[in-house]
Formats: sequence, C-alpha cells, structure tokens
Amino acid sequence: MSPSVLPVWFLLLLPATVGAAPPVSSKPAPIRAASVESDVERYARRCQSQTAHRIARPQGTMLWGTKRSWDPDKPTDERTSVLVSVALASPRQAEAGVKALRFDGGRLWAVPPPEAGATASDVVGTVLQGTASDGKPVEVAICGAEPAPEEPGRVFYRIEAWNAVAREWENPCVALDRVPAPRALAVGGVWDSSGAHVDAADQITFACENGAITKCIVWGYAPWASRNGQSLAGLHQACTRLARADYCGNGRSHTHQDTTIDIYDRLGVLEQATEATREWDPSKASFEAAWAPDGATCLARTRDGRALETLLQECPDRFQADPGDAPEAVERCTVRRVGVKSGAELLRNLSYGPPKPAAPPAREP
Repeated sequence: MSPSVLPVWFLLLLPATVGAAPPVSSKPAPIRAASVESDVERYARRCQSQTAHRIARPQGTMLWGTKRSWDPDKPTDERTSVLVSVALASPRQAEAGVKALRFDGGRLWAVPPPEAGATASDVVGTVLQGTASDGKPVEVAICGAEPAPEEPGRVFYRIEAWNAVAREWENPCVALDRVPAPRALAVGGVWDSSGAHVDAADQITFACENGAITKCIVWGYAPWASRNGQSLAGLHQACTRLARADYCGNGRSHTHQDTTIDIYDRLGVLEQATEATREWDPSKASFEAAWAPDGATCLARTRDGRALETLLQECPDRFQADPGDAPEAVERCTVRRVGVKSGAELLRNLSYGPPKPAAPPAREP
C-alpha cells in the first residue's frame, strides 16, 4: 500500500530516536541514564526503514504540543501554553555576527549568512525572545538542529525555554512514550488560543512533535509547500482542526487518546484508505466530518461519542440541519455550517465512532 493511503493516527511516529541525524549543538548534552539493549533487540532493528510513517499510537488534544504551564499542580485550560510565539529579530544571545534569524522553507537561517555557506547549525546557540499564551515573555534557546532524514530541507530543533518557576532551562515540549525527548519544527506565524493561525512578520511558532501543528506537516501538509500550484497552507490549518476534532473552530478538542482516523483530500496528498491493515479496517469506519481552516463545515457525528446536541450548544447558530442538497457521492452530514455550501471543505475524515453501550443483562422470567 502506498504511504499516501495509510490511515492517520494522531500521535505521529517520527524518527526522533532512530535513524535521525545527530543533533548539532553548541553545548554538551545532559548526561542521562542509558537503557541496556541486548544484541537480540539491537539486531532486530537492522535494515528497517526509518522514514516517517503516518501511522502511530494516537493522542490528539494538543495544538502546539507544549506544556500548558510550568506549574504541574496549577489547573490549566487546553488553550494555554508556556510558549506560543518567538521573535526572530534582535536575539538575546547569538553567535558572533548573527543579528537576526530568518524563516524560510521550513527552517531557520542566520542573518547575515556566514561567508563559508549556510548550514543548519548556524542558528544553534541562539537565544530568542518568546511569548507565552498569557503574554508573559519567555526566553527560548536553540540547542540543536537535526535535518529530517526523509526531507533534509526540513529541520527539527532541540529547544529549551527558561522556566521562571523552577529557575532552569527546560524542554517546553510535552513528552510521550513514543517521543520521550520531543523536538520542534519552526513554522511561520502564530496560533492564538482559538486555534486560528495569524501571519506575523518576523515571528514563528516552535511546534513540538507531539502537537497537531507538527503532525499535520509530517503527514504532508507543510504550509510553506504547494501541490499542483496550490498552496497547502489552508489544508495544513484545516488539518490542525481535524486532528483535534475542533468542530466549532474555537480551539477546543473533542477527542480522546487512542482514536484512529483516516484523512483524505481532493489534491491527493492523502487518499482514502481502502485496504485493511493491522491498524485500520475501512469496513468498520464511517464518515465523521468535513473540514475548513476555521473548523468543521459539516458533521455526521462526534468523534468522542458525546451527543451532537451537546456539542452544538458550544457553538450555537454555527450549524443547521443538513438540507440534503449535497451530491450523492459526498458522505452524508447530519448538520452543516450555516452559509457554507457543500464543496467548501478542504479535508474529510472517517473514524470508527464511539463504542456501542453493552446490552443490559436479560431479566430472568
């Protein structure tokens, strides 16, 4: 089966720990306890493709993939983050001669470029001024740069942010079992608390591996890329809504971990899966929703099983009953966005749907 037709699971399995290029760093890596790996385990991993797959164990609630707060005991909203934007001008600290950084084509470049020629490591050691979702400043250090093996033009960055609570440098990215030391991609612009993307000159987002922004890029929707002359920026933004089941376009997710979905689009970046695999069985899936950059355009049912009426209370006047005027080939919706015609969507997805409740035990006569 072609990778373009594989069903998508929320937490993308990235080549973070196997097969990635060694990090380029201006300071020694912290000493960590090394796990003992037997020869049998080590040899079992030989000769295997280490390129990024679109199938992995899921999660799906994080947009940036960053920690919500430096204080783990503090109640937080899912729309908060310790780091939402980074300014590229006027670094707080940089290598000699570097006056600013520039974002282009999925990576950062030193300004002015070195006379010997630009490399990914030119920006390592730079400390930039960032901002948290509450508007407070936070310094961000670039500690390493790792070109992606499957696409060397795209660079993953090892970053640390200054934790003003603990008074130490710390990786702001949320670690999960599959990616215990997550990296970040540099992405142009800023995402606000509603999940909307805003173009901002000389500002980027450091999007962590376990968040929707980065996962959608690795799935194929890099916002700086194009396909058949059409920019993928809109598809990427729609994907960030889809990946988190943000139906109302308000930044709130409606999904659980371990939820499998299948994504497809009209450009053919991702095609609908038709063959059963260990992770996905198309015969058990059904249409869930269609998506635009600002949320769902039509909805058949919710992904997490909550009543559709409950969801509609979250964004009243946004949806109405589907008038049923869509072409027969289009999956049937239960509700459709007010004022949005069929065909306006950029992405569509299938999912298994909520599990059916167990039947009550039969009463004895």
